[in-house]
Amino acid sequence: MPEQWDYKKAGLDLGKYEETIAGIQPLLARTQDPARVIPPPFPPRKGGKGTGGFASLFDLNPGNRYTNPVLVTCTDGVGSKLKVACLMSKYDTVGIDLVAMSVNDLICTGGEPLVFLDYIAMPKDDPPLSVALLQGISDGCLEAGCSLVGGETAILPDFYQPGDFDMAGFAAGAVERDRIIDGRHIQTGDVVIGLASSGIHSNGYSLVRKIVFEAAGLKVTTPVPELGKTVGEELLTPTRLYVKPVLRFANQGQGARGKGQEEKSLTDLPLAPCPLPLNGLANITGGGLPDNISRILPPGKCVFVKRGSWPVLPVFGWLQKLGNVAETEMFRVFNMGIGFVVICAPSFAKSIINSLAKDNVPAWEIGEVRDGEVGVQFD
Repeated sequence: MPEQWDYKKAGLDLGKYEETIAGIQPLLARTQDPARVIPPPFPPRKGGKGTGGFASLFDLNPGNRYTNPVLVTCTDGVGSKLKVACLMSKYDTVGIDLVAMSVNDLICTGGEPLVFLDYIAMPKDDPPLSVALLQGISDGCLEAGCSLVGGETAILPDFYQPGDFDMAGFAAGAVERDRIIDGRHIQTGDVVIGLASSGIHSNGYSLVRKIVFEAAGLKVTTPVPELGKTVGEELLTPTRLYVKPVLRFANQGQGARGKGQEEKSLTDLPLAPCPLPLNGLANITGGGLPDNISRILPPGKCVFVKRGSWPVLPVFGWLQKLGNVAETEMFRVFNMGIGFVVICAPSFAKSIINSLAKDNVPAWEIGEVRDGEVGVQFD
């Protein structure tokens, strides 16, 4: 008699799938704006995908918040930082990186992140792993002020080896058409403000892993005295989210809260009535300061960055020494302690830096815009 096959024998356990869905639902619900996320008409039902509907619904413009909204979309992943999470068996922070990689890009347009979706792929259903990953995504969405409205968990037993997994994230937001920031207004004499990163963020980990684990032979449990952490703790430091600090001053401080007041969602706050005092915003990811600032410079404008104008985080000096990496390569691969850049008129620089300080984001004037061929040079 031929062998009888079912989905479980093929590698997909529908019982565990239901367990995963039940475990992650509260992590979605805690992020969702009840005034904007439109719930399905029926309560969740047990079994399979019985959570209601085939797509999420979101009210883009409650109370006519926007006059002429433009949709902003981004997608990204975490990359091989996930390998460090596997070595550490710690999975509840890489979801923050996933959110940050998209929403930090999105705000470079002046837009507000509104919704986030995730894609997670693994070789077999693993409810505890899924919940840990979603915990980080949920935490990131809360910090960014966007609603986690859905996602996909792909079980691919023939694609991934045991212990492997991958993640991708998708963010959508909105910006008023006449408030779009795209670099076209950058002028000679504008100030370049650098916002502190939390560490390596989520770029360059192929090089990091080669240096740390192969060349130096270190383990994630190895203490690093100059960093005051183990290797794994340093390398898993989550990417800093810049959404609320940047949008707070972008909306001209209307997000400020008085003593004793709870912070409101950014989308509960009115948009500033006049154009933004910002000429360019850049998320410093792969390619470092040179590549990412260049993306927003208009023809005939270049940026000069002053070396020593900000404190380079110790992790970068440690990596450079450990791997004998040239300084030019360090600046091409890593953020070197600057995770986000604001380009503005000189008259706004001090107020922006002060606003960021109130949000515990250190920032410094690190350069200026000059006439010249598009690019970044270091003084």
